[in-house]
Amino acid sequence: MKPLGRLRLGVNIDHVATVRNARGSAWPDPLRAALLAEAAGADGITAHLREDRRHIRDADIEALVAGISIPLNFECAATAEMQAIALRHKPHAVCLVPEKREERTTEGGLDVAGDLSRLTDYIAPLREAGARVSMFIGHDPRQIEASARIGAAVVELHTGHYSELLAEGREAEAAEELEGLRRGAKLAHALGLEVHAGHGLTYDNVAPIAAFPEIMELNIGHFLIGEAIFRGLDDAISEMRRRMDTARAAI
Repeated sequence: MKPLGRLRLGVNIDHVATVRNARGSAWPDPLRAALLAEAAGADGITAHLREDRRHIRDADIEALVAGISIPLNFECAATAEMQAIALRHKPHAVCLVPEKREERTTEGGLDVAGDLSRLTDYIAPLREAGARVSMFIGHDPRQIEASARIGAAVVELHTGHYSELLAEGREAEAAEELEGLRRGAKLAHALGLEVHAGHGLTYDNVAPIAAFPEIMELNIGHFLIGEAIFRGLDDAISEMRRRMDTARAAI
């Protein structure tokens, strides 16, 4: 198939807030990071308002909605509290993710197939308010088909397992996981879903994912914020943009 257009880069600024919260001060400011990312060529900003507010806080969402001119992808758990916040701020996109208090980061994809009726009702008012609703899922065909069935506009495929396998040197298993993601992207596209991907992506592993022609957006955060310590946020983002574009051009 032909490429579906320029691959977008969404920059997740959660861990700027993590650093800020470590000292309980006002610095570094996630909004400033978002504006720097915008100036460096990011196509969108992602922020995850967790139930425990461990990094992004409510005031950060308010500041981002008011301060940035590129789309905000509001990540959250499928709770009544988060739905109300999303409906109040009306971000460009709402990405529903699984959330456990004891996890360090999102460990897997949402079980859409196992929660079909509730999620159908849950996303209805978000869709009516104009938000593009996304499901953060694994590449299991059941989850992709369920996401289409409930009326989601987007699925974001969880690339964390692929990234971890590569980092551990388990290349054969990583190749198998990559093929699962490839099949998942094709199925989602065939069902009319826009396909995004993210979690654990770095300079070293992004190219094979960026080369999937069905994928329209990558959301990358932790690696870019870490890399910014050494090379600055604008340069870190520019290098990721370059690697994504190079992989995309090879399709």
